[in-house]
Amino acid sequence: MIPRIVSTPIAPLAIPNSRLAARRVDVDVVAAALPGPGRDRLAAGEVLVVTTGQQPGLFTGPLYTVYKALSAMALAARLERERRAPVVPVFWVAGDDHDFAEANHAWFLDKNGELAQAVLRERAAEAPLLPLAREPCGPEIAGVLRQLDEGTPDSEFKPGVLEWLGKCYRPEATLADAFAQALDALLGPRGLVVLRVHDPRAKRAAAPWVLKGLDVTLPDGYAPVFVEASQGRDRLQRDGDGFVTRRSGERFSRADLTRLARDAPERLSPNVLLRPAVEAALLPTLAYAGGPAELKYLPDAAPLYETLGVIRQAPVPRWSGLLVESRVDKLMERHGLDLAAFDGKPGELEARLVRDELPAETVATLAALRRGIEEHYAALRESAARIDPTLERTVESARNAALSGAQTIEKKLVASVKRSEGETLIRQIARARAAVYPQGQPQERVLTFPSFSIRYGPALVDALEQEVARWAGAS
Repeated sequence: MIPRIVSTPIAPLAIPNSRLAARRVDVDVVAAALPGPGRDRLAAGEVLVVTTGQQPGLFTGPLYTVYKALSAMALAARLERERRAPVVPVFWVAGDDHDFAEANHAWFLDKNGELAQAVLRERAAEAPLLPLAREPCGPEIAGVLRQLDEGTPDSEFKPGVLEWLGKCYRPEATLADAFAQALDALLGPRGLVVLRVHDPRAKRAAAPWVLKGLDVTLPDGYAPVFVEASQGRDRLQRDGDGFVTRRSGERFSRADLTRLARDAPERLSPNVLLRPAVEAALLPTLAYAGGPAELKYLPDAAPLYETLGVIRQAPVPRWSGLLVESRVDKLMERHGLDLAAFDGKPGELEARLVRDELPAETVATLAALRRGIEEHYAALRESAARIDPTLERTVESARNAALSGAQTIEKKLVASVKRSEGETLIRQIARARAAVYPQGQPQERVLTFPSFSIRYGPALVDALEQEVARWAGAS
């Protein structure tokens, strides 16, 4: 039985009403997409697209990567029905990204339902910041796959999941290509186009638009363009009639960068603000399905669309949600909890629930004791004040000491329950928190999709696709 799927909307969904005209996509851009039914539609003639994207991650990265792709698919289906024109979902694999520390690991739930991390390797601090499109998985990938195998529970679906990941995440494959192939194997047959914009053909098509970004200086003083220099991918800052890299201090004239765009376009790439504008130049994009951070910064890209002379696509929220397993549901039902209960400080919920495990008569007796202390000491304070006002504080101190004594008894009773029955409950709460709010963060931002597909198989993808389609009004 698959987990219960709970939608957690990022923002209200507003469907764009752009009158953007359909057009043909450049053959070099189409060629950079992985083969499949989606690419066939992209190449078939005049189309519109809905896009989303993400930097590569190990084992498809966090859950929200899959949610982004499903969101683009559902929105494309709805817009195609409403526009009565082909609308193709495209996932933009940001292989130019150089954040290896973000891509080198995956979090999953182990056999005991506890949080576990698989790490490929670390990048040396002095190493060049290579794009992930040039960072191979390397021999370490075998150990990471083995860790996932040994750490997760056995199931009828596990061999298929490991085979899927093993075919994509190979030692000789780059992290960007492995990620693209894994996402394509998962959702390509359902119509998603996985676009490898780090492909040389796509880089050639994008290069003229990236060069136009050199005409813009952002508020931080840098151009929205990266160049791969001696220290890896590096920001460019205008310096007189040329540009200088932020880290290595290398100087490039405009003519140098124009030659790179022609002869080595893989060395040039847009920053996070220029990227959506380049995307809109290469693809007839109606909408971009983004997460909370993207929806905040995408409006800042408006001047870049003007510089490139392209129509801005509408940013729309992606689908967001939680997978709630039956063991978590049972725990919540047993203790009268909701999902928000797991989103507090570690220890708070455990302490409250252990206290709730005290026998009812003990709780009632302690409550009666506190009330009695308050009532009797209040009467004593009034009587003492009439006799000698200076004794009022003495009575209050005695009352506080009595209440403290009652609290000490309660703490000892709770500790005793914790030793006998509470340890099991505390473990259950910790595992439930790891499943829904791992490390105090939303589940979708930490756990990787294979963590659940090993347990639930292809039916989970079917259920998620249906849920996201309902959210988008596409079903």
